[in-house]
Amino acid sequence: MNPNLAPLIDTHCHIQTEEFDEDRHEVLARAREAGVDTLIVVGGAGDLSTNDAAVRLAEAHPGLYATVGMHPHDAKDVATEDMDRLRRLAGHPKVVAIGETGLDFHYDNSPRDVQREMFDRFAGLAVETRLPIVVHNRESDREVAETIRGRGGGTLRGVIHCFTSDQAAARSFLDLGFYLSFSGIVTFKNAEGLRDVARRVPLDRLLIETDAPFLAPVPKRGRRNEPAYVRFVADAVARVRGVEVDEVAAASSHNARTLFGLPAEETARAS
Repeated sequence: MNPNLAPLIDTHCHIQTEEFDEDRHEVLARAREAGVDTLIVVGGAGDLSTNDAAVRLAEAHPGLYATVGMHPHDAKDVATEDMDRLRRLAGHPKVVAIGETGLDFHYDNSPRDVQREMFDRFAGLAVETRLPIVVHNRESDREVAETIRGRGGGTLRGVIHCFTSDQAAARSFLDLGFYLSFSGIVTFKNAEGLRDVARRVPLDRLLIETDAPFLAPVPKRGRRNEPAYVRFVADAVARVRGVEVDEVAAASSHNARTLFGLPAEETARAS
């Protein structure tokens, strides 16, 4: 990695979780050294407490921001009082989005009807709070698009995080005004179809992420992922588009600041 490139934003990481308890300070330092100046710490990665942890971490560090929600895997565990708590937490000045939320019809860890109900409720919360929504989508393209289309009369905005679907799904989400975010999967050997999507997506709708601690990109595959590695994602996207990595870095960072309402460059640092 060349840290002398344009600053980057990791738009989706879970560094508030226990996988980073022993070296979170060093992880943030490595992100800064790699030129990753802003991180979106995504809540709902496990039980409800991950939301509070995301907000506390964002409070403690410049350049860190949080989201609040619940993963579709855990939709079955969300009670009415939990939604009230998340609604209050969404008012925190460092919370920039609702999520992650959405549908996962691959694992079905929560019943599909419960997933649909909770996704619709979180979509409603996004409209209510005027925050963008961070959407998890796995094998549920049509249903996710239907929920987005049916909420807020077109005012719902957000990102399909860790996009892995095909060109048709990409077109559908782009037509709904959503961004597509690419993770380390775009570097995997068997991901040629995804690279083709990354090649064609309009540059002003493209985001990049790590989804740390998951999905470490080549050449770090098999290790714990961390925000510094978003550079490898940017490099892979630049290669398939035939452009300099600085172009992808600048565009994706501008897009993230536009979507999440982030201020001008503010360095993430381990303080």
